[in-house]
Amino acid sequence: MNKQELIDYCNVLKESKSRFINCIDVDRIIDKIKQLDEPKPVKVPPLVSVWYRINKDNLDKNIAYLCSNWEKSKNDDALFNWMSNTDNFIQILVNMHQFGYEVEKEKQYLVKIKATKHYLAKDGNGKIFFSLAFKGYFTKKELEEAGFGWVFDCPGIEIEEVEV
Repeated sequence: MNKQELIDYCNVLKESKSRFINCIDVDRIIDKIKQLDEPKPVKVPPLVSVWYRINKDNLDKNIAYLCSNWEKSKNDDALFNWMSNTDNFIQILVNMHQFGYEVEKEKQYLVKIKATKHYLAKDGNGKIFFSLAFKGYFTKKELEEAGFGWVFDCPGIEIEEVEV
């Protein structure tokens, strides 16, 4: 029975008798039921949502396979890292199936050379360059794939995490 079915049931009780049933105020009960929390979608990283979309049709078997082949799962480093560093990852996968999910937005960064005040930017072709006139926002993965992963370890670079 879900929340709405319980409210409907209470309304039927109320209509069939009176507002008070054995000294219980049905309207107050209905108000309390309406205050119950609804399950919220689970927030997961993009790689988990990809795994889920591929495996959702036989989720129970695919979770069992994932667990029974833990050693083989290490080959998929990103998923294995998420599973290893997440408490109750199985419950999260099940909750995704029951209550839905949202994909977490990846962190984005604004990158600036401290000495010259140049920012990393991206042109219309996706080429990354330093500019005084333009600012770009990048995920860590984008920067690493473009050969700019070094900016995270360079003392002459200022990195600011931004919400876009």
